[in-house]
Amino acid sequence: MSCTTVLVGKKASNDGSTMIARTDDGFFDVKKIVVIEPSKQPRKYRNVISHLEIELPDDPIRYTASPSVDTKRGVWAATGINAANVGMTATETITSNPRVLSADPLVEYQKAKNRREKDIPGGIGEEDLVYITLPYIKSAREGVERLGALLEKYGTYETNGIAFNDEHEVWWLETIGGHHWMARRVPDDACAIIPNQFGMDEFDLDDAFGKKKANLCSADLREFIKDNHLDLNQNGKFNPRDVFGSRSDQDHIYNTPRAWFMERYLAPYSHKWDGEDAEFGPESDNIPWMIVPDRKVAAEDVKYLLSSHYQGTPYDPYSGQDTGKRGIYRSIGINRTGVTSICQIRSDVPDAAKGVEWICFGSTAFSAMLPVYTNVDSMPAYLSKVSLDVSTENFYWSSRLIDAFADHNYGTSIQNIERYHSAVATKGRQIIREYDKKLTEGGDVSILKEANDKLSDMAKKQTTETLNRVLADASMHMKNGYNRADN
Repeated sequence: MSCTTVLVGKKASNDGSTMIARTDDGFFDVKKIVVIEPSKQPRKYRNVISHLEIELPDDPIRYTASPSVDTKRGVWAATGINAANVGMTATETITSNPRVLSADPLVEYQKAKNRREKDIPGGIGEEDLVYITLPYIKSAREGVERLGALLEKYGTYETNGIAFNDEHEVWWLETIGGHHWMARRVPDDACAIIPNQFGMDEFDLDDAFGKKKANLCSADLREFIKDNHLDLNQNGKFNPRDVFGSRSDQDHIYNTPRAWFMERYLAPYSHKWDGEDAEFGPESDNIPWMIVPDRKVAAEDVKYLLSSHYQGTPYDPYSGQDTGKRGIYRSIGINRTGVTSICQIRSDVPDAAKGVEWICFGSTAFSAMLPVYTNVDSMPAYLSKVSLDVSTENFYWSSRLIDAFADHNYGTSIQNIERYHSAVATKGRQIIREYDKKLTEGGDVSILKEANDKLSDMAKKQTTETLNRVLADASMHMKNGYNRADN
């Protein structure tokens, strides 16, 4: 599934929080956000795609998830924060190469050819990962360790990147072939950007096989690299992107331009991104996996990045100028996104309020992002009771309607969209500040559910008002508009 990921270390953020964020770019998947209590977590899990059965531990903890409403293809929990204030988002589909995939093939489901044979289950994948990992971890590092062990035991049928965060750390794990993996801790002062490619361009193998401070990997990764002649690096510097990733013409259209635009936004002064003497261009193969931003990064910046369509460049598909380059690169905010979230773990509030999940349904270019507390036993109906049929009674479908109307009337609708985004973020922050203070002053944790109801009611009001405006605007621009005075 094509997605875009942004990771923010605690010293790179404006408030000392860690953030992991991702657009879940499916095919118009209908999504919701729910809370899964330990009593609802099964002890035996069977996935749909690869028919694999997994025994799960007996001690799950509560967590949020954004599953598909239609579960015929599986749960696809996508993202969430658990009761230990650990966030996870899974997955960013990444690239690989034939050398890796031939040495450690993906573990795909094999259906029996006749009645005498048995089906051979496949490995784990995006359908499963949040569901079988997040309820069983107490730190971001534990997330890497648990998922790494699952990958080594069961294998995977696809190539993926997975992020974890807690109050102190952000970790990024990338799968390598069917059973191998590597993970790195994002430096506290840095942001990492992943646009559907194998991302890591540096890795300390000595640390991974030594103190394990900031690098972890599968137990035989060194031998795997050596025995299969995978190392393409020169001069002794190990660049895992060159070893395990891809460098294709399609990358230059679909993937690398997103990294270029986002890092250009984060560090406009530290590097030169435009012109003939630019350090990095939209099709550069050496755009860094991580970068130290020129200024602190807030949740609104992450939302802007994940909503972007190359504004201010010749590549913006909504540009009114015929640059000859409009729309040639895959935008970051696209039409078929199901859900986007920012899992934010804060450090300057009581433990009960540390986890805040910013949730956005539909195309991030037009839909608003709403913060909600995660330390609750259920989510408001406007966010969690989503039907497969279109309805203005939930955030998902209302957002999708706004997307469709505003896209076709971008020039006249965009001012309403910008006001909408600002209003939801501003009022959302006001409510979060109000209830942070109440909890700090001795309020019971149950008030967080009250806060979420208030946040949901606000989002519904702002969304309905915006939907009214963009529908009116779209109606004015219908092709069959005519007045008697027009003849």
